[in-house]
Amino acid sequence: MMIMTISMEEVRHVARLARLELDELELVAFQGELNALLGHFQDIEGIELSGIVHKFNTSSLLNVWANDQFQSGFNHDQVFRNASVTKAGLFIVPTIIEE
Repeated sequence: MMIMTISMEEVRHVARLARLELDELELVAFQGELNALLGHFQDIEGIELSGIVHKFNTSSLLNVWANDQFQSGFNHDQVFRNASVTKAGLFIVPTIIEE
């Protein structure tokens, strides 16, 4: 397994692409963090997976559908019961757009 590391020049290049203004101390800190992250990826890459069966779904549920059942709705009086202002069967709301 080849050990990958990120050079300081690569960190500077990425910082430049991201338009980050980093001082030298921050660049060194980022280099350390990125190299540690690469180390974790290499650890994961080294895990033996040949005997593991691939699983595409994490749940055993398949297409759970609810039955469509008709329910009666509200009548006109119930709909407008809590409305503060109505006119001609419509809700009247405050104007929010000013000229």
